[in-house]
Formats: sequence, C-alpha cells, structure tokens
Amino acid sequence: MAINPPGPIDPAAPTPAWAQTVISAHTAVTTAVSHGKRIRSDRYFCWQEDDDNDLLADNGHEEIGMTGYTDLFTKKEFDPWGRQLEAAFDAAGISWERTGISYEQDTGFFHWSWDWEVFG
Repeated sequence: MAINPPGPIDPAAPTPAWAQTVISAHTAVTTAVSHGKRIRSDRYFCWQEDDDNDLLADNGHEEIGMTGYTDLFTKKEFDPWGRQLEAAFDAAGISWERTGISYEQDTGFFHWSWDWEVFG
C-alpha cells in the first residue's frame, strides 16, 4: 500500500497559538528570525519545532503542547541577544533550557542553543 505524501502547506491556514507565542518571544529580541533555515547574516535566530507534547485527559487533548529548539548564530562574543531571548521566553511563559554555547572555528560563529516547550 502506497502512502500519500502530505499535500502542500496552505498559506492561508492560521498560525497555531503555540507558534505565535514562540514567534513573539523571538521577535521581542529581533526580526532576524528564521523558522528552520539559515539566514545570510552575521547574527540571527533559527527555531524549529520537534514534536507535540499534549496533555491527554478525558479521551482528548486538554492542552496542546509543542517542544522545539532555538539556535542563535552570532559573530558577536557575549552577545546580549542570548540573555534577552531567555527573558522573552520567561515573559511568554515558555519553559526553556540553554543546552550549550560553543564557538565554531570553521564558520567563526558563536552558537547558542536552547530547548523549549510551549503550550497553547
């Protein structure tokens, strides 16, 4: 039995509430934000959802949750955007954990990483 691939993304479909929360937290820091792809810039955030983490109860999804991650790529050592994003996550009610800060010698980027979870 063949499995049909998913259809094209409907650009008119509404953005889920959890995604609006994630986008708002990032854009509270900067507009240099991408969903899942690199930006040609010396300083930007890239975020991507991983998987749902819904609260199931009474034979239904009581709360819709999503896990994901954010990367900050920057040429700026000690970039204040890192701490500003953490404050924006807190203000938006997004649970987060910074998972690393490293320097990528081959690209010259400092790479900050976070895992997060949001409900909405």
